[in-house]
Amino acid sequence: MQNTAQNLANDPDHLSASPRLFENALLDKLSRVHWSVPLFVYVPIVLGLAALSLHLLPVLTVIGGMVLGYAIWTITEYLGHRFLFHWQYPGAIGKRIHFLIHGVHHVHPNDPLRLVMPILLSGPIMLAVHGILTNIFPLPFAYPVLAGFITGYLIYDMTHYYLHHAEPKTSLGIFMRRFHMLHHFRDPNRGFGVSVPWMDYVFGTQHIRPKS
Repeated sequence: MQNTAQNLANDPDHLSASPRLFENALLDKLSRVHWSVPLFVYVPIVLGLAALSLHLLPVLTVIGGMVLGYAIWTITEYLGHRFLFHWQYPGAIGKRIHFLIHGVHHVHPNDPLRLVMPILLSGPIMLAVHGILTNIFPLPFAYPVLAGFITGYLIYDMTHYYLHHAEPKTSLGIFMRRFHMLHHFRDPNRGFGVSVPWMDYVFGTQHIRPKS
């Protein structure tokens, strides 16, 4: 596994390849997305929810709701990456599902068009989250919570793209990029937090320094 990962790390063409995933041309096109698309789709939604929240609720309540929504996102990001994206589904169909959901990213981690979630995937997730949050929290308090959750998702997507395609200069950026690259090229069973690496320290899945 380590030798294979090292070989892939030395093959930039393989790392950045963008393979066809679906025979259907439209589905395959929808599986690719420019990194800026989530911003154009979800920033207006966040701003709309924030404006509506400020119209209906006190400022401190809105801030508290958004912080709560972001906190819910951090748990969702960690658990989703660890258990949904890395779950080994049984059978040939299960392997195909795993590859479509996340496996392709580990095979071609620098594919620039598959580093943020396509709307085909993120849209249904956000609709489901909307339904869950509005059933857990009373309206209108659910609105700032949802705004905070979507903000967390955008931070995740933009961080993920940045870590794969930028050269961080700050200590935090360098740490986060190394943390994520270790997940790709040393141990995919550790380092599940992309924008929230501290969650791995909470759950004990942080990378462990090899014994010399």
